[in-house]
Amino acid sequence: MIKMLKTMTLMTMIAVAGTAAASSGVDVGDTAPAFTLKDTSGADVSLADFDGKVVVLEWTNPDCPFVKRHYKEGTMKDLSSAYSDNGVVWLTVNSTNYMDAEANAAFAKNEGITWPVLVDQDGSVGHAYGAATTPHMFVIDATGTVVYEGAIDDDPRGNMDAGARTNYVAQALDELAAGEAVSTPETKPYGCSVKYKK
Repeated sequence: MIKMLKTMTLMTMIAVAGTAAASSGVDVGDTAPAFTLKDTSGADVSLADFDGKVVVLEWTNPDCPFVKRHYKEGTMKDLSSAYSDNGVVWLTVNSTNYMDAEANAAFAKNEGITWPVLVDQDGSVGHAYGAATTPHMFVIDATGTVVYEGAIDDDPRGNMDAGARTNYVAQALDELAAGEAVSTPETKPYGCSVKYKK
């Protein structure tokens, strides 16, 4: 019975995420909305700081089971590390209304995050992008165009071996590096709904 309830709860979260995704603020092919947010040390980080570079935006919430699973598996850390040598910039955005800079700093420290974690407590940047879930991923190419948005991979329930999954972000980054169009530019994001300020 407990297992059934857990499964139903997971399915509900995925269903909610799919509904929320329909109201995306940006579409693939749009210019990425400009923003400036504070990182965990209080420094300003602007998307414009990375003009001419490929940027990955990852929406997060440390309380979300989906986020916890991916950080336990090293998904984000491995991707960030693997592509940083190619000049790819990884930015994590937390639009959770109850998480301030201190909470985000604790998250970054606990997970050994070495890239910027940006505080979006009022949800303005999350709404601008239409971030619906944690995680929800966006890839911006060197011209400032959104070329991918959606799920991190094709394994919402975490049932596959890591090697059997299609990681949509890695696929998009590889195709960009090869000078090719992103073959899967949009997928349905999965995870917990973003806990925006009401």
